[in-house]
Amino acid sequence: MNIKEITSGIYYCGVNDRVTEKFESLWPLPLGVSYNSYIVKGSEKLALIDTVRIDEFHEFMENVRSIADGRSIDYLVINHMEPDHSGSIPLVLKEYPEMKIVGNSQTIGMVKGFYHIDDDNVFLEVKENDIIDLGGRQLRFHLTPMVHWPETMMCYVPDAKVLFSGDAFGTFGALNGGVVDTDMDTDWYIPEMYRYYSNIVGKYGKFVQRALAKFKGVELDYICSTHGPVWHDRIQEIVSIFDRLSSYTPEPGVTIIYGSMYGNTAEVAEVMASQLASRGVRNIKIHNASHSEMSDMISDAFRYEGLIVGSATYSMRLLPPVETFMNAMETREICNKVFATFGGYTWAKGAVVNKLQEYADRMKMPVVATMMMRQNMDAEAREEAIAVANVVADSLTLK
Repeated sequence: MNIKEITSGIYYCGVNDRVTEKFESLWPLPLGVSYNSYIVKGSEKLALIDTVRIDEFHEFMENVRSIADGRSIDYLVINHMEPDHSGSIPLVLKEYPEMKIVGNSQTIGMVKGFYHIDDDNVFLEVKENDIIDLGGRQLRFHLTPMVHWPETMMCYVPDAKVLFSGDAFGTFGALNGGVVDTDMDTDWYIPEMYRYYSNIVGKYGKFVQRALAKFKGVELDYICSTHGPVWHDRIQEIVSIFDRLSSYTPEPGVTIIYGSMYGNTAEVAEVMASQLASRGVRNIKIHNASHSEMSDMISDAFRYEGLIVGSATYSMRLLPPVETFMNAMETREICNKVFATFGGYTWAKGAVVNKLQEYADRMKMPVVATMMMRQNMDAEAREEAIAVANVVADSLTLK
C-alpha cells in the first residue's frame, strides 16, 4: 500500500507495476512503472483523479477505501482514457454506483466505446475552464487534446496550486517508497523521462506546446502526473525538459545509429565517433541497431543535436533494424537535426544512401554529408568517414 498526503486534503493512491515487461507492448520497463491516481477531498465531495490498469485494481481499491475513510467517491475525473489509466472505471463505478464520471465529450464517447457504459446520467461533461466545487475546494478543467490522445485534459486545484497533468510530465520507473520528489532521489528518473517522452509523446510536440502555453504564469506547487514522481522541488526543471523536447530543441551531442552484418559498416561508425571526439564533441551515443533497444535509440536521437545514420546494404534496402529506426523518426516528425548518412555495399552502390535520402526528403531534414564504402575499410574510405564527421562537427551549433 503506497498512500501519501501530498498536501492538505490531496492524496496519492496509485500503484506500482514491476511485472509488465513492455509498456504498450513496445517499450522496455526495466525499472517498472507506476500508475498514479489521486483523491481530492472537499468538505462536501470527494473526487478521484484517474484510475489504474485493471490487473492492479485490488490494491488500488484498498488505497481508495483507506483514504476515503467511509465517504463515497462523488466524482471520477478521467484526464486520459488510455487503458493503463482508465481500465478500472467499470469496477470503480460498481463500487460507487452514485458516482459521476467526469470528462469532456471525447472522453465520454471513449468510455462508452471501451467499457459499454451507456447511461448518460452517469456522466458529467466538462469544457474548458469549467469548475467543480467540492466544498471549500475547486477543480478547474483545461482541455489539452493530443497530449497524446484527442480526449486528454488536465485539472487544476487553485487553492493548493496542484495540477493533475495526465501523461504530461510523466516518466517510466516505479515509485520505490516515496511519492513526492522531495522524499527521494529522482535523478535516475530523468533519462527515463526522456525515453518516455520520445517513445510515446514525441510526435505531438506542437500540442504539448499549446498545453504548456495554457499554464504559463499559473502558479504550480505540485504537478501530479499519471506516471512517476509527483514533482515539487524540481517543477521548473521538469517543465523545461518537456518544453525543450516538445519544441524539438536539442542538446549538445551526436547520436550515431548503424546497422552492420559483418562489422565493416560498424568500423565506419567507430571512425566517425573517434573524429567527433577529437573535434571536442563530448556527448556521443553509438547504437548498433541490431542490438540496442529501439526505445534507447529513439530517445538519444530525439535528445541530441547531431544524428548520423548508416547501414549495410541488404537486398537493395536498409538493414531492417535501421529501416525500423528511420520509420520511428519519420513517425515522430523529428527535426532540427544536423543529419548525415553513410553506408556499405558490395555491388549495389547507391541503395542505402538513396533510401536514407528518401526519408530525409519526406522529413524535410537536409543531409549535410554522406559517404559510401565499398566492401571494406581502406585509406580512402577512412578519409571519407573523417570528412563526414568533420562536416557534422562544423555544422553543430551547440557545444
